[in-house]
Amino acid sequence: MTERKLTGKRKLGYCSGVITESLLYNMFCTYYLVFLTDIIHMKPVLAGTVSFISICWDAITDPIIGAYADQNGADKRKYMAKALFPLVLLFIAAFFNIGTDNSVIQFIYYTAIAMLFWLAYTIYTIPYYAIVAEITQDYDERTEIRSTSSLINTAAIFLGNALPAVVPSLFAGVVISGKHIGESLGWEITAIIMCVLSLMFGIFTVKSLKGVKLIKAEAENVTGERKKIKAIFAEMLEVLKIKPFKWFAMFIVFFLIASSMIQSSFEYMIKDCVGADPEIYMVVVIVELVVVMAAFIPIVTKVAEKKDRRFSSLVFMSIMCVGLIGCKIAGVKSIVVVLIITFFMAVGMANFWTVFYSIAYDLVEVDEFAYGSRRESVITALPQFFQKFGSAIGVWTVGFVLQLAGYNKANSVQPATVAKGIENNVTIFPAAFLVLSIIGVYLYPVTKDKFSKLKDELEKKKAGQEYSTYGLEKLV
Repeated sequence: MTERKLTGKRKLGYCSGVITESLLYNMFCTYYLVFLTDIIHMKPVLAGTVSFISICWDAITDPIIGAYADQNGADKRKYMAKALFPLVLLFIAAFFNIGTDNSVIQFIYYTAIAMLFWLAYTIYTIPYYAIVAEITQDYDERTEIRSTSSLINTAAIFLGNALPAVVPSLFAGVVISGKHIGESLGWEITAIIMCVLSLMFGIFTVKSLKGVKLIKAEAENVTGERKKIKAIFAEMLEVLKIKPFKWFAMFIVFFLIASSMIQSSFEYMIKDCVGADPEIYMVVVIVELVVVMAAFIPIVTKVAEKKDRRFSSLVFMSIMCVGLIGCKIAGVKSIVVVLIITFFMAVGMANFWTVFYSIAYDLVEVDEFAYGSRRESVITALPQFFQKFGSAIGVWTVGFVLQLAGYNKANSVQPATVAKGIENNVTIFPAAFLVLSIIGVYLYPVTKDKFSKLKDELEKKKAGQEYSTYGLEKLV
């Protein structure tokens, strides 16, 4: 089998495209709840619901966009390019203070804008991640590409979390026409900075992929027709029936619930559990997060190459889970414990973002063996559906717990129940979800050895030769 391989220059160009989506993703996931509760003054449960609805909408559109991007003649690079300008403009609009205290208008505006932003995000990210499965079918090269991308992603995670912790405060004292609009202006300027960087790297990535041979882009669309929604959902159902998929989905959903609960609680944890200044310590936390991730990504890669991705996930997610339980026992009462929580979260994230998409790519060959067609975008999109669904549940849960605990931005001192609720949001609740995620990984049957055998048998099947499914029963 001839493997398609990216040159080093193109590989770097492709991998840098993660900055485009990760900057915006991280600012949204870490700060949108904070922005809505503390700047727009929405009730926590309503703010959480805005995120929940918009991210769930994003999850629903993932497989639909994926199906369109998988059609013969569809060029994934064109999808990415067309999404860039709407993506950045809608992100700026999402962090714009519309200047009304009417909760109904607030809810409608921010929900609608967030939904449109996530749609543009989907149109960029689904083709971006799916394109790797077209370029190479090599197990280790897919891991290598994801490893390089994850390392670059640490810079985006840092900027996406650190800049919103610092920039808005620089404008805190700004008064225009007698109105104190400094905080709102700071958030808007932060969003603009993020979007300029995002747009630059997006354009660079699309250009770096120019001239790369893509299977689907060069395949002829014989009928010239676009897929209908009914056909799209039929394809989705076929993919969902792939034997390993349910365990993969379980791994994704519960890990994202856990990680998004912690990520969206960072500022609340620093401010309301520890009583420290988030403008200072958010930067410290994010620096630690990206440094630990950068240190562990090569370790995860080595373990995944030496053993396989399933084994690395069991190891590093278990470390994260045990660490969070230990922090619950210790209590979140000092910045030291906050930093310990950050460390264990970084270990889990280093593993997840290194292996997540590579595992999805492997299911392309499982699907091809089972149904005879390659559906890279659908198989990339469906895991993202579960990823977004998990994130939505995690963020909404944080808002719901804050509401139950009595959180109110107007209070100079929050009730003791708030600190306890936040502590649970970053320790025992995520740990419980991680246990479920680990079970999903343990039951996931696609190992490195089985994938190699599957590829061999797939080649025989495509060539019309006699093939065997012995040893592959749990895959196909």
